[in-house]
Amino acid sequence: MGSLLTSLNTSFQFKRFTTLHAMADDKDQLIEIGPGFWNVRHSFKVLIGMVDIETHMSVIQLKNGNFLVVDTIPLKDNVKQQLDNLTTNGSKIEGVLGTHPFHTLAFSDFYKAYPNVPYYGTPRHISKCTDIQWAGDLNDCDTRNKWAPEVQMRIPAGAEFVNPQPESFNHFICVFVYHHQSRTLHVDDTLMYSPKPGFLLKLFGFKNGSMAFHPSMKGPGLYPTVEAPYQFRDWMRQILKDWDFNNICCAHIGNKIGGAKALVQETLEKAESVFQKLSDKNKKKNPSNDEAHHSAISFNVKGEECG
Repeated sequence: MGSLLTSLNTSFQFKRFTTLHAMADDKDQLIEIGPGFWNVRHSFKVLIGMVDIETHMSVIQLKNGNFLVVDTIPLKDNVKQQLDNLTTNGSKIEGVLGTHPFHTLAFSDFYKAYPNVPYYGTPRHISKCTDIQWAGDLNDCDTRNKWAPEVQMRIPAGAEFVNPQPESFNHFICVFVYHHQSRTLHVDDTLMYSPKPGFLLKLFGFKNGSMAFHPSMKGPGLYPTVEAPYQFRDWMRQILKDWDFNNICCAHIGNKIGGAKALVQETLEKAESVFQKLSDKNKKKNPSNDEAHHSAISFNVKGEECG
């Protein structure tokens, strides 16, 4: 049934896997990651179409029987049918969440398919996708806590979330979404996991089963202050302490089913020298230790999307 499924604990409850397609390597298939949590992967090609870094959408079933959709992808007919079957033609969708400022491409079409449900996005979603009647801003703590403790959402410390600059590269920050029942963490660009990277990705250093922080972390991803790298590191440490996740769904480039927390811990520990170098560099280049805040007026609404 595929290399991913062979790594799963055979005692895990995946009774509905066969009805939702068991091959996790298949794109555009709704796959149950754990109880009440589904993920579907979709191609997103860069470098003139030579590299598929993928993007994704997750669906969470709440205890009240309703659903949250986390991020959106272009809905192929089979995905639309599966989502309709799961949510009773969308009538049980309680909210659609846009968790990454630069993952906006599919929202307008998704809204046309499901116009009667509440949408919640980042400040950039709300500024860019003006055809959508947004119900809330995920930069608002009350909005993020709307489904807690069942579903928890947090924004990383030490980085710009409202208006990351430059837009062409600073895609580091997103809202982390944790679903307790399935022990699954949904993340967009901040963490990247490559189960089986292709040839070109291997040239960039990706290995089978490797995890890394988005490369913009070493550039503009974190604030140019002495404290910012350690603020982010400590925030990640707190996530590892508070959330007992076992699976992680990353927009780029795949999902880690089982053992995800240990891998994130390892990735964070390996980055310790990077945090120190960034802090030292910031101390030299930014002696005033100012954060780089940007006005939302400068949003580029025409491009730079990555999902």
